[in-house]
Amino acid sequence: MKRILDCRASDFRRMEREQLKGAILAAEGRTVIAETVAVTQPLLPEISNAELAKAFGADMILLNVFDVFNPVVRGLIPLDVFHPTGGEQGIANPIAEVKRLTGLPVGINLEPVDDSAQAVEQLSKLPEGRRATVDSLCKAKELGADFVCLTGNPKTGVTNQQIVHAIRRANEHFGGLVIAGKMHGAGTRGRVIDREAALAFAEAGADIVLLPAPGTVPGLREEELAEIIFEVKGQGALALAAIGTSQEGADVDTVKAIALSAKRAGADVFHIGDAGYTGIAVPDNIMALSMAIRGRRHTYIRMAASPLR
Repeated sequence: MKRILDCRASDFRRMEREQLKGAILAAEGRTVIAETVAVTQPLLPEISNAELAKAFGADMILLNVFDVFNPVVRGLIPLDVFHPTGGEQGIANPIAEVKRLTGLPVGINLEPVDDSAQAVEQLSKLPEGRRATVDSLCKAKELGADFVCLTGNPKTGVTNQQIVHAIRRANEHFGGLVIAGKMHGAGTRGRVIDREAALAFAEAGADIVLLPAPGTVPGLREEELAEIIFEVKGQGALALAAIGTSQEGADVDTVKAIALSAKRAGADVFHIGDAGYTGIAVPDNIMALSMAIRGRRHTYIRMAASPLR
């Protein structure tokens, strides 16, 4: 089994669920997932945010606010700011195009909304193409997504109970790698970090359990996260530590400190969110995260590796 550190585009094209999970495990806590908002104007209009994230060291790309029934990723068609000409029409499958341009595994967020959730704020109404339904999971498979992340954006009303149900649906109808968990409250009451919920996600069949990184939500300490990760791994799942509360837009030192704390706690995968600027982390922070968890060598290799390899 190759480490994800050593995998190139040709390797990723051949990988199925278990191979990708094994490659992440073999890298021993040196995998970076960068999240980008699919529907916003990219930071640099000549390229997509996914390409920019890859260029700064991401191993995997997570598309947020992606509607599987109305699939759009802005920036795949470059925009000349002096002679703008039009939208993203003509790309029938944006996921396939992102995979072609970056040479990386690409996944999407799908949200297990609980319509009866006790909310702390006005909840948003999501189209079915963003919800973790049977039809949307089947469509994600058809589009060629390598993984789904079952989680919640702000004000969506995603609950832990619904995440468990969505994991089971994903295992039945999607078939790719399944990441599941909450990086913040998603508009609902209750504590984000919940040991019982994390274990329930693993028991339901999540390949990777998503947890907030230390210092990203109030009260979460490294020691507590380490205990939860130890138990999650005992269930056969991997652990992802997420920077998903806009600290992807903080200074480099903050990102490095969070990353090292999460690595000490035992995280296998390190996520960096999309709210640094609009739709992407500050690119320097993607590189800083990568450098902190695996140094210059592997960071530079991922940055430089051609999608033709």
